[in-house]
Amino acid sequence: MGMTVAEKILARASGRAATRAGDVVEPAVDLAMSHENAALVMNQFREIFAGTGLEARPWDPKKIAVIFDHRVPAESPKTATNQKRIREFVVLQGIERFHDVRGDTGGICHQVLPEYGYVRPGQVVVGTDSHTTSHGALGAFAFGIGATEMASVWALGYALNIEVPATIRVVVEGDFPPHVGPKDLILHLIGRLTAQGANFRCIEFHGGTIRRMSTSGRLTLCNMTVEAGATAGIVPADDETLRYLREEAGVAEAPALVTPDADATYVETIHIDVGKLEPQIACPHTVDNVKPVGAVAGQRVDQIVIGSCTNGRLDDLAIAAELLRGRKVAPRTRMLVFPASARIYAEALDKGYVADLVRAGAVVMNAGCGPCLGVHEGALGDGEVALSTTNRNFKGRMGNPTAEVYLCSPAVAAASAVTGVITDPRSTTGGH
Repeated sequence: MGMTVAEKILARASGRAATRAGDVVEPAVDLAMSHENAALVMNQFREIFAGTGLEARPWDPKKIAVIFDHRVPAESPKTATNQKRIREFVVLQGIERFHDVRGDTGGICHQVLPEYGYVRPGQVVVGTDSHTTSHGALGAFAFGIGATEMASVWALGYALNIEVPATIRVVVEGDFPPHVGPKDLILHLIGRLTAQGANFRCIEFHGGTIRRMSTSGRLTLCNMTVEAGATAGIVPADDETLRYLREEAGVAEAPALVTPDADATYVETIHIDVGKLEPQIACPHTVDNVKPVGAVAGQRVDQIVIGSCTNGRLDDLAIAAELLRGRKVAPRTRMLVFPASARIYAEALDKGYVADLVRAGAVVMNAGCGPCLGVHEGALGDGEVALSTTNRNFKGRMGNPTAEVYLCSPAVAAASAVTGVITDPRSTTGGH
């Protein structure tokens, strides 16, 4: 019996010839990532060694990455002090994969890891962030864990008691219509599966549409698989993966690609034809409350956000800049733009995207998570409505439990910025 990509990766990492869904394994970790919550991981890590007489040292500092992204620059003395403690810790422990608050190498963790070549196909990647699933876009098995679990990874080098997930196979065919893209695809899939429809499952993406899709689009897909409850999302590595690693991440050596066996077992297969897909909107207050844009068109919007680990990459900013070029953000609507990394910000400057956005009335912020989780920059007022390219919209997600958050693609966000209401981008360009 053949194996899925997840089964193959976990078998290799566990020193087994094979694994099957339901097996419990303790895989060796290739990359362990934390952001500002490394402060909590540090405390738990030191407790492991307390009373043992042993020095608290991580198993392999070269396999640990720490990226400041949630509250950057620091918004309070508490955050600043925690960041100071982490800076001291990474120096003490020799952790070189550290990205501080900088305008040249900073950014959101789920963008920094791939663009610096830290993630490779076939790896086991863990992160103290639920959207660590993003890195399955490069053919890795990537999943989120808690601070206590991460402390044990730092100490031991492997993850404890991991159940091998069964896999849902998603086959995507067809060409995207104008102003429809990967964000619409993943919202549509979450709407079909529901927020718990992939619990304890891995989602494996296949089909001609996926093969033609850029790594940026694949990151969007895998990023949001967790919103359907999935443990991980994976695009099996292929020529596009190798191109991205070589041309954009600067990886010289060609990694081995892990692909599923032809007779791999899947618990479910879902077929999607994107040629029939419309722009999608996730309505308050759940990500699986998905409707075509026409069902909510005309809804007044107070704040629009483009960015995050889901849709803050260069192609996302290019889409927004194209739709806003020569136009203005509606007078009673605020528009905030958060590039996903310092590198993307610089590239958007060079290409003129930032100028287009600013001239239209958008406020372009530093690379970071911004208002996505509601703790820094761009909080919503009582009763306000946000339209965002981020990944979650439950009550209070963007800082105010009385506000409402709709999720969408960069194209829908940009078109709506001009009108001040949720707008089908196809209707603004003659493509509807």
